[in-house]
Amino acid sequence: MRDDLAPRRIVCLTEETTEWLYLLGQEARIVGISGYTVRPRRAREEKPKVSAFLTAKVDRILALEPDCVFGFSDLQADIASALVRQGVQVTVFNQRSVAEIFSVLYQVAAMVGCAERGLELLDGMRARLDAIAAAGRALPRRPRLWFEEWDEPPISCIRWVSELAAIAGADDIFPELARQSLGKDRIVADPLEIVRRAPELIVGSWCGKKFRPERVAARAGWQDVPAVRDAALHEIKSADILQPGPAALTDGVEQLHRLVLQWNARHA
Repeated sequence: MRDDLAPRRIVCLTEETTEWLYLLGQEARIVGISGYTVRPRRAREEKPKVSAFLTAKVDRILALEPDCVFGFSDLQADIASALVRQGVQVTVFNQRSVAEIFSVLYQVAAMVGCAERGLELLDGMRARLDAIAAAGRALPRRPRLWFEEWDEPPISCIRWVSELAAIAGADDIFPELARQSLGKDRIVADPLEIVRRAPELIVGSWCGKKFRPERVAARAGWQDVPAVRDAALHEIKSADILQPGPAALTDGVEQLHRLVLQWNARHA
């Protein structure tokens, strides 16, 4: 693509497109980011913060004169609508699976004229996922995993996390909920159902607040849960696993895999 045809002033309403554009070496195109952005760390110092997740400073975005705004999911539909009514080009992605994350990252790379470089990076990520999956299949045991996105009420993991857990060598105990795109549809109405499914490994990622394993262990009726009994409760930061972009495909799955390896070592 000729560079003069690619967007030059991009606002990223969520973190994953910001991280990806930095990885592509296209950070100069970014003129505004989400206030939740932590990857890469320097983006917070270099770029104006113009949005949260469900809200955005529309006036500030308009003042930046973007020629493209990237958003994520139906949860940002109202922000997108407000910008579109002001004549701004908005692209809202809705990726929920590992395959869809790869597809979206390629689309973004192509939009900024970096399709070839994007494919190189994505091929590297895919090769590493394949290697982790092979190692996961070779493990003597696959722990039953309760991945908790939120604590009150308890919310089970979204589809890409469930898929990455399977790649890492663990089995999500609520696979039937993973395909529900909205958090409200992944609420476990009866927390004792988690107990009944007897997770052997618990990973918390509480959407921006610190995971408290001691609170989980102290829940009524949870004392005999294998993961609680064995103190197999861990945190993965939401920035590393709950963003549908490069972080989840790299650091997120790597951390999951290390936890599965540690669990196997303890149960050998």
